[in-house]
Amino acid sequence: MIYLKENKKKVLFISSTGGHLSELLRLKSMFEKYDYSIITEKDKSTVALTKKYEGRVHYLLYGTKDHLFIYPFKLLLNCFKSLYFYVKIRPKYIITTGAHTAGPMCCIGKIFGSKIIFIETFANIESKTVTGRIIYKFADLFIVQWEEMLKLYPKATYGGWIF
Repeated sequence: MIYLKENKKKVLFISSTGGHLSELLRLKSMFEKYDYSIITEKDKSTVALTKKYEGRVHYLLYGTKDHLFIYPFKLLLNCFKSLYFYVKIRPKYIITTGAHTAGPMCCIGKIFGSKIIFIETFANIESKTVTGRIIYKFADLFIVQWEEMLKLYPKATYGGWIF
């Protein structure tokens, strides 16, 4: 008798480093329920993820808007890397806490039929993030962590704090 391995849905968790990644990793109780992958930026603070989530972590170039001359080139390269990872992983769902690193992947995912779940950062109570403004227009589920944010994103779902 042949036993088939449980067919778990493919879910991609993606965010930039720092607080966005900290929020995303608070969802780790969900990871084992899915055939999951994690994408973030590669820097000193994220290299340990490779061992912790063996075979599940992929990296984009680290880049902030602080270096305005270099940022557009890194963003463009990350768009191509995002397309590569999307084709390799083929997620049914993309879950993100932002920021800029997640934008291209969410756009690619939407084009190819993935469901997009965006969680607006806990750090914002009274203003929208740049990535949130863009992804709100096409996200399948847009979650805010502060009830006050529903004034800015009226079609969002209040999900409470991740922390």
